[in-house]
Order: sequence, then structure tokens, then C-alpha cells
Amino acid sequence: MNRRDALISLVQLTALSVAGSAGASVISARTPMPVGTQPEALPKPPRKGGLAYLAADEAREVAAIYDRLIPQDELGMSASQAGCVEFIDRELAGAFGQAASVYRLGPIVPGTAEQGPQFTQTPAERYRSGLGALAGYCQAHYGKPFSALDGDTQDSLLRAMENGTLHLPAINAAAFFALLLQNVREGYLADPMYGGNRDMVGWKLIGFPGARYDYRPYLDKKGMALNLEPVSLLDGAG
Repeated sequence: MNRRDALISLVQLTALSVAGSAGASVISARTPMPVGTQPEALPKPPRKGGLAYLAADEAREVAAIYDRLIPQDELGMSASQAGCVEFIDRELAGAFGQAASVYRLGPIVPGTAEQGPQFTQTPAERYRSGLGALAGYCQAHYGKPFSALDGDTQDSLLRAMENGTLHLPAINAAAFFALLLQNVREGYLADPMYGGNRDMVGWKLIGFPGARYDYRPYLDKKGMALNLEPVSLLDGAG
């Protein structure tokens, strides 16, 4: 897999959605949704050393998966080299991992494609069960973990997960692959203050100038290469 396939396609995604006409169930019951009371705060700089949520063997497998999705090449670091494992470990230990902003009280019913999937598990739980299911499959079929397989076999397994032809116990393999791909993209392109995008490698790759305060001096330079060095919210991130 090529980092262009993993990253550039994300940049090209449109924010527009199409209203579907499929007949989804209408939920008319009033179910209270808890609202968080803790004020939002800027994240602290990435912690040095140690894992916040993933076990060491889980982090190793995540690194192996991420590095097949965004490998090292002449254009830059691999996902794990860029800190994407640290990024997702931190996210899984926090509000994202606990699905703090997601309604999960039910009822859980099938909806339209535009409404998106519903999961009873949190992202943290989905990582743990998904990695466990993949580890069990690899051990049963190859006698070794995913991280110990050759690259071609790893790619074949990931493609089977993506297209839904790999059946893992108790999880939706295609949905788990989509979560992995979403998170490695986020880690490679998020501000370095979240733990990934080391040395702003993702921003340099796509030409994003980062968290600059003011772009007014460049408004009249249409079609011109600005060659701006990226700036992070994290002091000294470069």
C-alpha cells in the first residue's frame, strides 16, 4: 500500500453528504442523552515513555498494521516512526477511546448508510477486541502474530479485512479496518501536540502550513508556491 493512497485520498474527501431515501426506522421515543460537564482544555504535550492504554504486544501489532498502511519511503517516515502508535494510544486512553461524545444508550437499530454505523463498544474496546481477534486468526492460520508475517501476507490480510472477506470472531473486520485507517490518517496529519505527525512530516508531505495565526499576507498570492514551513501548536514540535 502507498502512503499516497492512505493520505491524499483523505485530503480529497468532500464534506458534502447526500440525503438518502432508504426507509430507516424512525425512533420517536425520548431517551435522555448525558451531557458532559467537564470544560474542554488543550491537550498536554505528548508524554514521554510508557503506554497509556495499549499493552506492549497490542502496540507492536498496531505499529505493524499502521506501517503497512503508511510505510516508510523516500517521501518520509512510516506511521510508527511518525508517532501514530503513541497518538492512538493516548486517544484510546482519553475521551475518544471512551466514546465520550457519542450517543450509545440505544436502541441500536440499522439505519441508512448516511446515518453511519452504530457500535455498542467504545473505540478502546473495539481496538482490544479487534486486535485480539486478529491475533487469534493469525496464530491459528500461520502460527505467529500479524507483526511476524511477511509484508505480502500482511497486505493480503488487510485487504481481506477492508473488503469484508476476512471473518474474525465477534467483530466486523471491515469496520475495524476502517477505524484503523481513520486513526492512522489522523495520527499522521494531526497537530504534533497530539503525539503523532512527528517533525510535522504529514504536513510537509501535503504542503499544509500548519497552525499559523494570520494568512492575510498571502491572500493575493493565488496559484503561487508559498513554501511555508509548518507551524505546530506545540512549541518546538519541528
